[in-house]
Amino acid sequence: MQLFIHRYRNQLTAISFSLIVVAFVFGGDVKSALLILATVLSSIPILIKAIQAVKMKTFSIELLVMIAVIGALFIGEYVESAIVTFLFLFGDYLEERTLEKTRSSLRELTDMAPEEAVVIREGEQVALLVDDVEIGDRVMIHSGDKIPVDGKIITGQASIIEAAVTGESVPVLKHIDDSVFSGTIVDSGYMELVAEKVGDDTTFAKIIELVEEAQESKSKTEKFLNKFATIYTPAIVGLAILVYLLTSDLHIAITFLVIACPGALVIGAPVSNVAGIGNGAKNGVLIKGGQVMDSLSKVDTVVFDKTGTLTKGQPEVTDVQVFTDEDEATIFKLIAQAELISEHHLGKTIVKAARKRQLDLSGDVEQAEVIKGNGIRAVVAGRVLEIGNRTFMKQANIAIPVEIESYVIVREKLGNTAIFASVDGELAAIVSIADEIRDDAEAALAQMRQNGVKQMFMLTGDNEHTAKLVAEQLGLNGYEAELLPEDKVNHVKRLKAEGHVVAMVGDGINDAPAIATAHIGLAMGEGGTDASMETADVVLMADKLMQFSHAFSLAKATVRNMKQNTFFAVGTVFLLLIGVLHGSVHLASGMFIHEASVLLVIINGMRLLTFNRKKEGM
Repeated sequence: MQLFIHRYRNQLTAISFSLIVVAFVFGGDVKSALLILATVLSSIPILIKAIQAVKMKTFSIELLVMIAVIGALFIGEYVESAIVTFLFLFGDYLEERTLEKTRSSLRELTDMAPEEAVVIREGEQVALLVDDVEIGDRVMIHSGDKIPVDGKIITGQASIIEAAVTGESVPVLKHIDDSVFSGTIVDSGYMELVAEKVGDDTTFAKIIELVEEAQESKSKTEKFLNKFATIYTPAIVGLAILVYLLTSDLHIAITFLVIACPGALVIGAPVSNVAGIGNGAKNGVLIKGGQVMDSLSKVDTVVFDKTGTLTKGQPEVTDVQVFTDEDEATIFKLIAQAELISEHHLGKTIVKAARKRQLDLSGDVEQAEVIKGNGIRAVVAGRVLEIGNRTFMKQANIAIPVEIESYVIVREKLGNTAIFASVDGELAAIVSIADEIRDDAEAALAQMRQNGVKQMFMLTGDNEHTAKLVAEQLGLNGYEAELLPEDKVNHVKRLKAEGHVVAMVGDGINDAPAIATAHIGLAMGEGGTDASMETADVVLMADKLMQFSHAFSLAKATVRNMKQNTFFAVGTVFLLLIGVLHGSVHLASGMFIHEASVLLVIINGMRLLTFNRKKEGM
């Protein structure tokens, strides 16, 4: 029955409206009969919800309306009862339609999900549903196709539109060994890839899941308003009774009851929250719920990692200096073989450079050990290698001659990170690696300062000279260099203890402890998507700091929008109640204004769907 009524509620609304129109056309006794019929028909969906509320021992808006409608019928106000029930149903219809638009970003994401894939099995091309693709399948992608899985290109190249994942509409050229994501579209080119993640495990599927969860998550404002409504609603019933006792006018008491319904108050915050999170998803920013939105809007201090955050995270080997009698290729090959175990940006850079030099990296790596934040230790071809920073060399009792230290300082002042490598207990080589500051870093940091961030710091495991160079170029308030992950955590704790609301921005892997410690953790998604999504409160899918600026501005605009809706809802109810007591607002006109206020707060919240960080004010 309930499902039947819900399915045909819009038809009941239309019939009710038609009966009201016909009643006014014919007049007389027919008018009253048609108005009563219109009241009964449109009251059915409202009554069902009211009964459900009573069973759950809660006061709902529907219960208030039903009390008022029964009272109106009792005193013979059939016009009022018919119009109130019709307006309530029509208001519900408009709310559903407009709320559906606030979820358009998520629906657009879902629509981007691919449905089919062409794979090569036993030498034959086979068209499959996406859910039937398996890890390890060789997938063919042509121009115009949606990529159905996460994987790595093994043949060909293509220009790919990654808007579904990163929010960026400009195509990106991908080559062999590059990773690609499900839901993105091949603008031009052809490629074959090996499926690494399929179905619900793909990055795109996780984005949809996270956005759905986030839009269901309530902010502090929503939680407060929900609690407030549970107290407010029965209080209004009590006040309506008091009004009747004081005035002996049942009509005024009933009108007071309907007008005081907290519809706009209850709906205002959720619609802002849903629209704000939807806007973020559309722009490649995953904000994990209303609570995160609240906290992000209050951030006054931002702490950045350096490599892969303030810098591009695409470092290159600029120099290899060997200090033994062995040739450079032999030493660099040993270093690269040891670094095969590393998950750090710099280790991967060394491996990439060795492969570019066409060095053979095959061979057994034994007793491999990662010393977190410092370096690695491994036995390669029977030789003991220790590779890392100065601190690691000192811990391993590897002497650093003065002339080598002088060379290192020169490289660091030029913006390089120096990687020390010892072989069999003797310092054998220095690998210099340089990374560029992100193109959008300066502009993004300037926007955040304009929007209320008071101080920005950099915490890095890199050397003092390189850290100083980056901090000065970006005008940061301070920096700390040569830090271990636990050192970063301690710095974040200190800032929190000083009363600052702290956001930590990192790559989501090495900085996971500090990200988790901060009030708000932000991760550059593309550099380590899985870890980023798990650890951080906000994930920047395009690896662009300008997305952080957008997220910060969006959070402030969303919270401001919630406050606007709350103020408007409370203000409207207050003015209407004064009008009721004054005698200038009646049941039907009051209900019309009440429903209009609900619609207005929804429309105001929907403005967030088109919010752009470049616009001023919201």
